[in-house]
Amino acid sequence: MPNLSCGIVGLPNVGKSTLFNALTKKIVAMAANYPFCTIDPNVGIVPVEDDRLQVLAHLSKSGKIIPATVTFVDIAGLVAGASKGEGLGNQFLANIRETDAIIHVVRCFEESDVIHVAGKVDPLADIAVINLELVLADLQMAENTLGRLEKQLKGKKELQKTVDLLKKAIAHLNENQLVRTLPLTVEEKTLLHAYPFLTAKKVIYAANVAESDLPSMENSHIANLRELAQKEGSQVVPICAKLEQDLTQLSEAEAGQYLETLGLKESGLTRLIKKAFATLDLITYLTTGEMETRAWTIKKGTPAVEAAGVIHSDLQKGFIRAEVVSFEDMVACEGREGARKKGKARSEGKEYEVRDGDVILFFHN
Repeated sequence: MPNLSCGIVGLPNVGKSTLFNALTKKIVAMAANYPFCTIDPNVGIVPVEDDRLQVLAHLSKSGKIIPATVTFVDIAGLVAGASKGEGLGNQFLANIRETDAIIHVVRCFEESDVIHVAGKVDPLADIAVINLELVLADLQMAENTLGRLEKQLKGKKELQKTVDLLKKAIAHLNENQLVRTLPLTVEEKTLLHAYPFLTAKKVIYAANVAESDLPSMENSHIANLRELAQKEGSQVVPICAKLEQDLTQLSEAEAGQYLETLGLKESGLTRLIKKAFATLDLITYLTTGEMETRAWTIKKGTPAVEAAGVIHSDLQKGFIRAEVVSFEDMVACEGREGARKKGKARSEGKEYEVRDGDVILFFHN
């Protein structure tokens, strides 16, 4: 099952560990006011809030509810020189390489008590420091790969397209440009997929604001950040890491009330997880029965036969059909039986593209 994994990066003292603590609802990363307090990457598996599960579980009288999850990896504070191994750099870069997307925490608040590693708050300069390290790491990988492929080119002419593409990527990186801003054809994108470029990964900037910026979460730093993100096709989610950590100390009902008094509809973490799903084109389909009600994560556009394989490979191998009821119809008809009687249960074949919120029953040999 494609459990979404996001690497949380950022310079020291931007609020990265505070955010991670809030995400995993327990204080695991030592949020201290000095660099390098998080050495090994901490990993937290976070459930994705989905109100539909509770509703379906009630209809099916399910024994348990299993939500979709997101894995967050708190990657130790990157510093200038990381690509050359400064401050455990190689290890950090390897940890980023293994994640699906990068959540780049950027400090967008002024506070004299919290020292900034560069002495002043400048989100764009902070981003440039980390991007440079990622660009340098990508260059090193691309040049090593290119050298290897050029040696094989004499006997394998089919490698020419990949060699040309790597040269194109290297020229782009040499201009301090990120691979995700490189215009590519569909074929080039497929070829590039084989090489784990760090700067090709989708990025969500988590703009850490002060409590005084609530509820609008806007300030001049955020405005500058949005402009940069737009140019590189990235997303910005303003978040107050301090507030998120405070919310973890409250019950669900208390947290909801507190957010309401601040004029906020949902927590920043919920917005961050939703944005991560949308950025990576992920959706969830649902299964429900007496045993359990569960959310399954798939890529948008996944055919029913592959969606079945996410549950178990046997379901994919012996796939006969999928009985699909939309969540809305499931609720309106008070369950699958009611949906069948009212003609709302559709029989779909292997090629059916599963939609977000489909409640599916798979039939197989």
